[in-house]
Amino acid sequence: MNTENNTLKFSDLALAEPVLAAVKKAGYETPTPIQAQSIPHLLEGKDLLGCAQTGTGKTAAFALPIITNIYRSKTRVSPKNVSCLILTPTRELALQIYENFKTYSVGLNIKTAVVYGGVGITPQIKAVQDGVDVLIATPGRLLDLIGQNKLSIKQIKTFVLDEADRMLDMGFIHDIRKILFMIPKDRQTLFFSATMPPEIEKLASTMLSNPVRIEVNPVSSTAEKVEQHVMYVEQSRKRDLLRHLLIDPKFSRVIVFTRTKHGANRVSEVLVKNKIPSAAIHGNKSQNARQRALEDFKNNKIQVLIATDIAARGIDVDGITHVINFEVPNISESYVHRIGRTARAGLGGIAISFCDVEEKSYIRDIEKLIGQPIPVDREHPYHSESVEHATIMSKGKAKAQIERGNKPRRPSGRGGFKAASDRDFKPKKKNSFYSRFKNNKSSSAKSN
Repeated sequence: MNTENNTLKFSDLALAEPVLAAVKKAGYETPTPIQAQSIPHLLEGKDLLGCAQTGTGKTAAFALPIITNIYRSKTRVSPKNVSCLILTPTRELALQIYENFKTYSVGLNIKTAVVYGGVGITPQIKAVQDGVDVLIATPGRLLDLIGQNKLSIKQIKTFVLDEADRMLDMGFIHDIRKILFMIPKDRQTLFFSATMPPEIEKLASTMLSNPVRIEVNPVSSTAEKVEQHVMYVEQSRKRDLLRHLLIDPKFSRVIVFTRTKHGANRVSEVLVKNKIPSAAIHGNKSQNARQRALEDFKNNKIQVLIATDIAARGIDVDGITHVINFEVPNISESYVHRIGRTARAGLGGIAISFCDVEEKSYIRDIEKLIGQPIPVDREHPYHSESVEHATIMSKGKAKAQIERGNKPRRPSGRGGFKAASDRDFKPKKKNSFYSRFKNNKSSSAKSN
């Protein structure tokens, strides 16, 4: 079969006629590379290892063949059982996949349900009590339902693990192993991850049998249509710079990224005070609040969505004009995921990173990953020469200098340099971030 994306159409992929009709109604004619490469193999029942980021069309790549296979099989599951299980790390992604399945299976007698934490469990128990063909779930809530004997996964024929790298980041590895132990060994398994570090490869090798491997848009390459810029700015002036940019009507649909939930709240408060329509989404927000913010963003009721990396994973909104990294991510791969929110569906987009002196090393690491320098934008009123020309220094090196009695120099707010105080490089207390993160891994997994 010719799988060149520029000539192939969905009608060439042997999908069921009702599925093709639903795809056509949704306005799609030409499959993306991962869809063109995956669908024929999945229709044949093969296992698949897919290295693909959000925005490549991977949900349709597995949803369309799964719906086709269920439609053609004519079999139905027993009460409290599931035929296809799709495991996702976040509620937002679970709901996104659920909506896609509903769209692609319109008019078909295929039962689909979604279960996730943060909301009442009773409606979800009712949704699965008669059995479902497709269940989209987060790990914690799935295990809750199984533990209450409200659900069985012993009849699963197809298992999809989506966003595997994010699963590991969020501490779900033990839950995944529990689930793998419960499902039949004789099954079709689909494994998707945006990155393939050794631990992900190891997990995949334990789950898959002679898989087809497909890689599209590797993490080191950014979307071609994304125009990237870095703006050097003092940390204390970032809010002023953000307000300055958002006044421009070109910034009509913007996602602003912060590293922490607290940071997202602070940015949101600033924008609300300046009467800029915005909302923040992160793990401390209720599910209803997060969904309301997403719907308002999609419907242009708000101009700006402020998000953390985990909360934003799985957001699929076309027409995002700008992605602003209010805080540069300290994990280079996160940068690629962030800027991939724009330049979708063939449209262009702009990504801007606000960089203060302590974040210069992050920009350097990102440039190494993407294999190109990020152009510096100096045409704004808050450009800082002192930040731009400051020497990149790791925190470890800075600490070592302090211990030797040599205090490294950092930019002052007036554009000059002054000696850094011990407080600037003070080691974190043991009961701070890393301790809380370690202690909260299991609880965060359960709450999802």
